[in-house]
Amino acid sequence: KLGFTGKLSIVRVEINLLLLAVTVLALVTRIYGIHFPRAVVFDEVYYGQFLSLYMKQVFFIDESGPPFGHMVLALGAYLGGFDGNFVWNRIGAEYTSNVPVWSFRVIPALAGSFCIPLAYLLVVELGYSHFSALGACVILLIENSLIVQSRFMLLESVLIFFLLLAVLSYLHFHKARNFKSAFSCQPSVTVMIFALISWWFWLMICGVSCACGIGVKYMGMFTYILLLGLTAVHTWQLIGDRTLSHVSIVVQVLVRFLALVVLPVIMYIGFFYFHLTLLYRSGPHDQTMSSAFQASLEGGLARITQGQPLDVAFGSQVTLRTVSSKPVPCWLHSHKVNYPIRYENGRGSSHQQQVTCYPFKDVNNWWIIKDPGRHSLVVSSPPRPVRHGDIIQLLHGMTSRYLNTHDVAAPMSPHSQEVSGYIDFNVSMPAQNLWRVDIVNRESDREIWKTILSEVQLVHVNTSAVLKLSGASLPEWGFKQLEVVGDKIYKGYQQSGMWNVEEHRYGRSQEQKERELELKSPTHSDIKRNLTFMAKFLELQWKMLTVKNEESEHKYSSSPLEWITMDTNIAYWLHPSSNAQIQLIGNIVNWTIANLALVVYCLMFLTYLLRRRRKVEDISQDSWEQLVLAGVVCFGGWAVNYLPFFLMEKTLFLYHYLPALTFKILQIPIVVEHLYIHVLKKAFGGVILAVLCSVYVSYHNLSPLTYGQPALSSDELAALRWRESWDILLRKR
Repeated sequence: KLGFTGKLSIVRVEINLLLLAVTVLALVTRIYGIHFPRAVVFDEVYYGQFLSLYMKQVFFIDESGPPFGHMVLALGAYLGGFDGNFVWNRIGAEYTSNVPVWSFRVIPALAGSFCIPLAYLLVVELGYSHFSALGACVILLIENSLIVQSRFMLLESVLIFFLLLAVLSYLHFHKARNFKSAFSCQPSVTVMIFALISWWFWLMICGVSCACGIGVKYMGMFTYILLLGLTAVHTWQLIGDRTLSHVSIVVQVLVRFLALVVLPVIMYIGFFYFHLTLLYRSGPHDQTMSSAFQASLEGGLARITQGQPLDVAFGSQVTLRTVSSKPVPCWLHSHKVNYPIRYENGRGSSHQQQVTCYPFKDVNNWWIIKDPGRHSLVVSSPPRPVRHGDIIQLLHGMTSRYLNTHDVAAPMSPHSQEVSGYIDFNVSMPAQNLWRVDIVNRESDREIWKTILSEVQLVHVNTSAVLKLSGASLPEWGFKQLEVVGDKIYKGYQQSGMWNVEEHRYGRSQEQKERELELKSPTHSDIKRNLTFMAKFLELQWKMLTVKNEESEHKYSSSPLEWITMDTNIAYWLHPSSNAQIQLIGNIVNWTIANLALVVYCLMFLTYLLRRRRKVEDISQDSWEQLVLAGVVCFGGWAVNYLPFFLMEKTLFLYHYLPALTFKILQIPIVVEHLYIHVLKKAFGGVILAVLCSVYVSYHNLSPLTYGQPALSSDELAALRWRESWDILLRKR
């Protein structure tokens, strides 16, 4: 603390020995021996792949969350000198000598360690005693599940750290009582400056922590919403304070908005800016992104398309990629195979050449844009660009069949029209191969069709059907490729009916043989294009929110109902030759008393609320407000981090419950202190001591499963299976 007396500056330092002691113990329990085991532990196999891509600066997209958490882990890998060379293919794989295991795991371990002092400060900030804060620390300190999750290259400990820091910093800001004097009277300049710096510092820390929490995992959004709600209530109370001037209220509301809304948004976008700046090379995840995005990356599509002509012209040779990435990105394709005369269900077809969407680059993806009024298949000099609204024909480059659709039902989507490469069988089925170019993202009615940048719909002139990817896969006769149809009832601008030119060259060969050779040669020209950061950010964000990997059932997946009573566990690692293993199992005594504290708090709150409604005040107004605020933070923190999982359609694991568990554990000393002060006093100290001893005994018994050593015998492991639903691995000898 820094104080001023006249011209003399006095510096006074206070050290909380209890806080220092629990911090040291937390570091010991989380960091000691984190290099063991020197093998891939559970989700390290998942996060490790992203670390390698960061080290090689190769682009990737992780649909499960923002990039900040991966960047935090990558920082540890970078500081450890990791070169990215390791094959992340299975859990239990031994790390090679180039892998800095300690550096991989130290940042999550530090974050998990510092959660303990943050919990201490949070309980004190809520107005409870240092003894209660110490009790919260002891329980969190020897919570086996939190220890396990902190000791490996995982993100839950980092997430919990930022959530606790966000709540603590907001409470510290809110508890400052001197803001009135800074705005409603005439304090000294020094006092006002220091007061302002202190208040806004903690508010800014809150905003930064919220952004970091969301940046680690989208789960951080739950606590952020809780804090925004709490801020809204406190701000509403502030507006009703008649002792403050209108100007001071406006300033405080504005600062809260800037710190808790604007700052997190800017930081969130900033995470993606650094992510995209670092990962500038093409990689295995490119196919999910648009052609324009891929072309902005070094290598891959950028190498193929660099210098392509920008303006699509009559005579251009192009590949057309669907804008939609569902079910997979693919290109308009045809080959020398016809539709079956009759399908398995008895319906007939045109027996014309198949047109499909093929999810791989292939020479049969090339089409020539032809002017219906001319016979030429080459680009004139100067080139005549294709504009919005122009009528074109699309000629398949390798088979010379025109893209056609007609009133014949599509093979897999009978309500839509079949799309084919037209063959004249001398039957009453004339060619219908004229298409109108509709540039969806145009800026004018005569805009030129641009390579990569323009998203177009191809509208059939005769039937007004839109060329569209149906999403269905064709049977064996269609080589399992994706079905393309003409949709007559197409509405709006759906991505499945939008296409962009990806590869493009100006055709120079009129003869078929020469043209085939030209189509097989690489593209070349002198135009370069780049997306702006905001365009890349918006596309990447949209893909993360809409493109989901197929979820499959996992051996250790569980439901939220199983988490409450810890009816499930996760085997993180098993020694290849002994019974030594690491399990995500919580301290069962902690979980039981936390559940009990939750129920007791609810009963106390409802009882007080009803009696206060009847004008019976069992506790003072200050004690009631303290209890309510503690409930909002602890009970609310548990609820917002737990209940949303009931609405999620994704594979869930026990570790998803750990943020909620942390807030629920903080409820324990709060309930205990309230009961001790206002309800019971006799023999309460003995009960608390007995409970803490039980917590330690449970922690000690489970510690071989927490730290992976020492190896236990099969009988000893069987004795630790306290619930029938626990899957503890036993080796048969």
